[in-house]
Amino acid sequence: MNTEISGVILMHTLVIVIAIPLGRYIGKVFSNESTWPDRLFNPIDRVFYKLAGVDPSRPMTWKQHLLSLLTINLVWFILGMFVLMNMSWLPLNPDGNPSMSADLAFNTVTSFICNTNLQHYSGETGMSHLGQLVLMLFQFISAASGISIAAVLFTAMKERTTTQLGNAYFLFVRTCTRILFPMALITAFLLLLNGTPMTFEGKDTITSLQGDTVQVSRGPVAAFVPIKHLGTNGGGFFGPNSAHPLENPDYVTNMIEMVAQMVIPVALIFTLGYILKRRRFAWMIFGVMTIGFLLLVIPAIVQEVNGNPAIGRMGITQPMGNMEGKEVRSGPVASAYWSIATTVISTGSVNSMHDSFMPLSGMNQLLGMMVNCFYGGVGVGLLNFYIFIILAVFISGLMVGRTPEFMGKKIEAREMKIAMIIALLHPLLILAGTAIASHLYAGNPEAYASWLNNPGYHGFSEMLYEFTSSSANNGSGFEGLGDNTPFWNIACGTVMMMARYLPIIGPIAIAASLAAKKYIPESAGTLKTDTSTFGLMIFAVIAIVAALSFFPALALGPIAEYFSLY
Repeated sequence: MNTEISGVILMHTLVIVIAIPLGRYIGKVFSNESTWPDRLFNPIDRVFYKLAGVDPSRPMTWKQHLLSLLTINLVWFILGMFVLMNMSWLPLNPDGNPSMSADLAFNTVTSFICNTNLQHYSGETGMSHLGQLVLMLFQFISAASGISIAAVLFTAMKERTTTQLGNAYFLFVRTCTRILFPMALITAFLLLLNGTPMTFEGKDTITSLQGDTVQVSRGPVAAFVPIKHLGTNGGGFFGPNSAHPLENPDYVTNMIEMVAQMVIPVALIFTLGYILKRRRFAWMIFGVMTIGFLLLVIPAIVQEVNGNPAIGRMGITQPMGNMEGKEVRSGPVASAYWSIATTVISTGSVNSMHDSFMPLSGMNQLLGMMVNCFYGGVGVGLLNFYIFIILAVFISGLMVGRTPEFMGKKIEAREMKIAMIIALLHPLLILAGTAIASHLYAGNPEAYASWLNNPGYHGFSEMLYEFTSSSANNGSGFEGLGDNTPFWNIACGTVMMMARYLPIIGPIAIAASLAAKKYIPESAGTLKTDTSTFGLMIFAVIAIVAALSFFPALALGPIAEYFSLY
């Protein structure tokens, strides 16, 4: 057990050690400063600009940025729908997997375009190799969209008075060529060295140690897995995701994938500090996020190490803790750490089955997604945190009787209205969706019996988790839920789309509004936003909003299930 804990500490330390210089590098990429890959990638960038017919030097307003983002996403959405609904006759389908129905294709394409990667299908049987490659491309597009829009936020915060916030295509292309592609290439090489397959062949027949014949799916797994984690996408090539031995063969690959999914969200915090020349501010944000992360991950590890009390009362010892739904090669500690990391940063990949975790561990997984700003997904995690900064500045200003100011700009009614709408949108989508699903099931449990294998407290948690995961752009699930139905496909797809684009539009609209205002130099009475005191204020706002919004639902699900064990 001590070895497992040491492994988790090593993983988190590696993330921080890599993230600090990586954040500085990303800051140089966004600022168009000279970096070592320029000689290789500048000609490639120019080819992309010429083919697309865009001018990367033309400045854009925030509305033009968002229009570019939505246009790129819409074009690929249409292409994705065509491919997934016609996989059966398109090439690269050696296993003869069928095409998707319209509702499942809508859910899947929306999911991957929105960086959610919620999967209501199993990769081995539900997707051709061509479909997997299209989804892999979407994982680059969605991640680059989130990172580049975060760069727009950084620019708006940096400029004293402006309406021009850089160029969307410049930021998007450089994110792909200078950040995501090189890192994915390195990660893929490391996974190949440790046994992850890379082939376009179909299923292979093997004979197990028991003498049974087994059909094992193969494919371009080593190319798919790196961007799934680096882009905090999380979509698995195989149904069991990173619990599958070909997607995550051993403890070394487990560490590689864990570091890969955390490093860019953490690095972007230090990118913010580099671009704004406010390193203390970046460390304050990092401190708040890390405290929130540790408050979720430590109890989850303790819960899983202690095991299931119901099994203990049967006289069965649990020397390794709660191992239901977990892989022996990962163990309960690394599995619990992964489960919180993947829900906090909105990757949604799993190396164990979240449905089998202890109730309070499941609650912490839910809280990571409900808060949705402790590190968060690439780019959008900082956008969500920005909303809480605005709320904290406003409340602090009211407490001391001053006009709220943030980085030399007055926060007025317009900014607060947008911030409150975005802050309340997340709970609305989760709780309204869960309420509708609960009403349908309770009204006719026989008609919807296929939904829940575990009716009661845990069944409610499964439905709550599905909408929470959809709204948080996460994609993980309590897989006891029968989710491949028209209701779940359409409902979750709608939630994913609203939860992706509105929380991007809101913070960028606020940042652009503030950027256009007259800069007010800081004075002795200006609220300091790079102090531990202000960090505590932000944490309190996050805790209050999450507690008030979600505690009743959590009480009906994981908390009630926890007390039922005793």
